[in-house]
Amino acid sequence: MTGPQAVPLAGLEPGTVEHRVAAADCVHRGGHDVLGTPSVVRLLEEAATVAIEPLLAPGQTSVGSTVDIAHIRPTVLGQRVTATATVVEIDRRRIVTVVDVVDDVERIAHGRHERFVVDDEDFGARLARRTGRVTEVGG
Repeated sequence: MTGPQAVPLAGLEPGTVEHRVAAADCVHRGGHDVLGTPSVVRLLEEAATVAIEPLLAPGQTSVGSTVDIAHIRPTVLGQRVTATATVVEIDRRRIVTVVDVVDDVERIAHGRHERFVVDDEDFGARLARRTGRVTEVGG
C-alpha cells in the first residue's frame, strides 16, 4: 500500500477532515492514550464522504463497504490529525478512494476505502424494516 501518490479524477478535489485527538478516540497502550485504529477508520470515512459529495445527486448518500488500511504510526492524545481521501475510480455506484492520514509529526495511516452511492429513501426504508425485525426478536 505504499504505492504512488493518488491522482484524483479530473475536476474532483480530495476530501479532507481535521481532528484533534480526544480521549474518546484513544486506546490505552504502553502507558499512553493513543489514537485507536477504529477512530482512524472513522476519520478516513469522513474524508471520503467529503470527497464524493460533489458526485451525489439530491436524495443520495453513500455507505462504506470496504476499508483496507495500514495504521503504521502511533498518535497520542491531543495531537492534530488530518485525513485526506482522493477519488481514484468510479464504477456505477461504487466509488474508490485512496486515503492518507497524517498527524502533526508524520504519516500515520494509508490505504483504500470504497463507498457505494445509495438513494436516501430506499436506504431509509431498508433500515426501517431492519429496525422492525430487531424489535421483533427482542434486540
